[in-house]
Amino acid sequence: MIRKSVFQAIVAVAFAGAALIVQAAEATKPAPAKTPWKIVGQLEEACSCNAACPCWFGSKPTHMTCGGGQFIFIEKGTYGNVSLDGLAVGNMVESPEGKSMMESYGNWKFSNVYVDEKANLQQREALLAIATRVLPIDSSPKKEIRYVAIQRTISGKEHAISLGQYGKFSGHLVEGGLGGAAKIVNPPGADPLHKEYDQGTTTLINFNDAGKSWNFENSNYMFGTFQLDSELYEKYAAGLAQKMAAKKN
Repeated sequence: MIRKSVFQAIVAVAFAGAALIVQAAEATKPAPAKTPWKIVGQLEEACSCNAACPCWFGSKPTHMTCGGGQFIFIEKGTYGNVSLDGLAVGNMVESPEGKSMMESYGNWKFSNVYVDEKANLQQREALLAIATRVLPIDSSPKKEIRYVAIQRTISGKEHAISLGQYGKFSGHLVEGGLGGAAKIVNPPGADPLHKEYDQGTTTLINFNDAGKSWNFENSNYMFGTFQLDSELYEKYAAGLAQKMAAKKN
């Protein structure tokens, strides 16, 4: 009986030791590596505000709310080993009445995400991961993800974007006073995607989702080109956190 008790005690100690070794190994494991990504392409953006959109300057919307969308069309891109060439992703949003996008971030009326339906499962996951960093998809507690045929046609100066059954928008650039495109450079609300863009005017915005039925025209349209990567956004996020901390203090 005594021998049995001693044996059981030894086994218990052995298991406890093994458990501690496993816990120690888990605790010293390096954090999972973040997946590196890189995308090159164009930004298409339109909203209900008058041009140029005041939201990027921290001002109130032209009307009671600002509603519109941002879509990125990727020419070349990778997320880890996943190719994203020729794919698109974007979102449509709306701010609360009487508040700027900046002051009401996190409490927007909705933020629906539209993912290129021709992407495979891995590509869809990659597009969503990148969109979480690049687009304001976490700006509202009300969010839906749609997989749709995102198409773009360019005819002369007119850019037209279709979201399948959910709507479409189109716009064209306006000429600057000294010729060439009118440019907005480094607005107060700029992120790496919006550090510089060409200013334009919409021909139309039709949107039928999130309980909305929009029909706008002659409002804000923006076109930009981008070269973005995960390292750039890590630096941007760190800088933004410092700015937010400084404001609190």
